[in-house]
Parts: sequence; C-alpha cells; structure tokens
Amino acid sequence: MVKRISTGSPFEATFGYSRAVVDGDRVHVSGTTGYDYATMTMPESVGEQAANALKTIEKALNQAGADIKDVVRVTYYVGDRSYVDEVVKAVGPVFSDIRPAATMLLVGMIEEAMKIEIEVDARIGAHQS
Repeated sequence: MVKRISTGSPFEATFGYSRAVVDGDRVHVSGTTGYDYATMTMPESVGEQAANALKTIEKALNQAGADIKDVVRVTYYVGDRSYVDEVVKAVGPVFSDIRPAATMLLVGMIEEAMKIEIEVDARIGAHQS
C-alpha cells in the first residue's frame, strides 16, 4: 500500500506532487528546498536553506513513521560550486553518523533565490538494524 505525505506546501498542490511517498518500508522524499514555512521566506544563506530543507525532510519522515537516522540515500542539488563548503557544514553534522549513500550535483535552480534542493530515500527502521 502506498501512502502519500504532504507538508501543506502550496507548491505540492500547484506542481502536483507529494512531499514523500511511503511504499512498504521505503520512504521517498521529494526534492526539498530551503523555504522556511514558519516565516514563508527563503533565507539568503545556503547553509540556512540546507538546514530548513532538512527540517522539512525530517518532518515528512516522521509523518511516514521514519526518522532522519533511517535515511539510506541523499542527493544534493546545489546551485553554485561556491556553496559546497557551506552546505557540507550544514549537512555534515546531521549525516556524519548515519553515513547514507550520497550524491551532490551542480544544477540550475528554478528560482534565483533557491540555492539548494535535497532529496532522500529512507527505510523505516534502518537505524535499528
């Protein structure tokens, strides 16, 4: 059975996607930008954007019955090579003990204010294995 998770973002309805999809014990979280839903703003700093994206991802994982520690794969889409060090500082502490498979790509973003997008795949209970 497939379960769809929504964070209530207006972008989910507009673009026609789910924040996450649960398929058995697998959770696939859509690419997530650094938008701050509490203030409805996009921070300037790529580090803050990465931190916000991870908060949104963690919320979706929790709704799916998973934890950030259950992440088995992460993909980073970064808008500029100069952002890499700041991204690593923001995400390293979160994933340093989890050590998921990871890929980082330099890409063009759909909006100028967006500097990073992060997507993850998780397996419910993976951190307990």
